[in-house]
Amino acid sequence: MPRTPEENDRIRQASKEKIRSAAMGLFIKQGYYVTSISDIAKQAGISKGLLYNYYKGKEELLSEMVEARIKEVVEVMEEAVTLNTPREQLEHIINGAIDNIHQKPEVHRFYLHLQTQPESDEELKKYSHLIIEENARQFEFQCKIFESMGETDPRKRSLYFSSVLQGIMLMISTYQQGFPIEEIKNQIISEFCN
Repeated sequence: MPRTPEENDRIRQASKEKIRSAAMGLFIKQGYYVTSISDIAKQAGISKGLLYNYYKGKEELLSEMVEARIKEVVEVMEEAVTLNTPREQLEHIINGAIDNIHQKPEVHRFYLHLQTQPESDEELKKYSHLIIEENARQFEFQCKIFESMGETDPRKRSLYFSSVLQGIMLMISTYQQGFPIEEIKNQIISEFCN
């Protein structure tokens, strides 16, 4: 019996996720430029031809990976907007960011590395800028939250909040063993949401 379009789509999405996961692991371990399409196909356990069925090349694969990451960030922000109070919005951002990093620390390290690429790297620079632009939108949203909370200098408060949250995210992605996730979440929520 032939597969339904839904089954085909599910299989396609699972294959693409397997490819993206293999690529991310190799990009982190070996670097973007050293990693070949053959390496990615081998790591994903598929043929190179099948990989090319989904992606024209490494750059298209990277582009989709960056788009997926930005989508994750946007979803957290969109969910935060629907909440009733600024404090609930901030708490949602904190939980979303920390839980995401705790579940996928290597993803955060990869995108942090991508954001810090040299300006002279024309191929990777555009992806770095996409992530940086989304971070800037997130920062502006946080400024509005702090403004609605009555902060006298909402930009400075948002900058401090972002710095603390980014530092926590870096520590989680770097030192996963024994990191007191819930205690740190409670501490940052207590400092910024009360």
